[in-house]
Amino acid sequence: MNHVHALSFKEHVVAILRWGMAVLISFFTLFPAFGQLQPAAGGAQRVQVPSQDRVGGQTLMLDGWWYAAPDRPVAPVVLMLHGCGGMLNARGEPNLRTKEYAALLNAQGWHALALDSLTPRGEKELCTQRIGTRRTTQNERRFDVLGAVAWLAEQSAIEPGRVALLGWSHGGSAVLAATNLNHPDVARAAVRPRLAVAFYPGCEADVRRGYRASTEALLMLGLADDWTPAAPCQTLATNGPPRVTVLAWEGAYHGFDGTAPVRHRADVPNGVQPGRGVHLGGHPEARHASQQALVEALQRAFAP
Repeated sequence: MNHVHALSFKEHVVAILRWGMAVLISFFTLFPAFGQLQPAAGGAQRVQVPSQDRVGGQTLMLDGWWYAAPDRPVAPVVLMLHGCGGMLNARGEPNLRTKEYAALLNAQGWHALALDSLTPRGEKELCTQRIGTRRTTQNERRFDVLGAVAWLAEQSAIEPGRVALLGWSHGGSAVLAATNLNHPDVARAAVRPRLAVAFYPGCEADVRRGYRASTEALLMLGLADDWTPAAPCQTLATNGPPRVTVLAWEGAYHGFDGTAPVRHRADVPNGVQPGRGVHLGGHPEARHASQQALVEALQRAFAP
């Protein structure tokens, strides 16, 4: 009788240990350790990426979605930076723009990493927050980019030195902030991207600060944009280094690379006319031309 009880207890312990190992395996499948990016394609792989930002004395870890290029164990990588609306949809998954551009980049044989700067900071979106009240600013976004670029440089799936930045709106401004040598942390960064691409960024801050590009920069602008207007970005390119190229389209509003029709957003307190809202929507010509320009610029940047 005692022997039977002892044997059952052992079996119970073994079952618990097996369950624990299954949990650990599942955890590391969802959240791979550093250096464990999977080269095979097949959907997004969720990873943890260190920012250079610190919270309570600890390194802030960001959520990232890794999109591997098919049949390319080692390839260049594009770091994608979302706008003020965040990168997640209502189901907590990467939104349509993230998936679309990841597919576009993968089709060219490049990896993509989409970085979520808001959720780990307890934010869902910034668009309806007045700029002066936001807790997540371009300082935090710059720390995120610098941390992610340094982390990517250590991954075996990345071709050495072949990293590029791609951001939209608030993420486009983060691209500028993270490549402006007037920031001491940018100037001393050991790894610099090959190319920085920003769709309709806000450029006012870098115009005031002065912009010294650490790499080739391409700005994609809508001349009808009443949220982040084109004029400051054109001024930045004119007064800044020759490494900045601007492409702009007549009649294109903020978000011109999308497919949704133009609409008015009255809930956005910022913009050219604060308090009167802004316009947002796709422009087929600008969408096609800008995506083609993006691919061509990356092909040049990633060339041997």
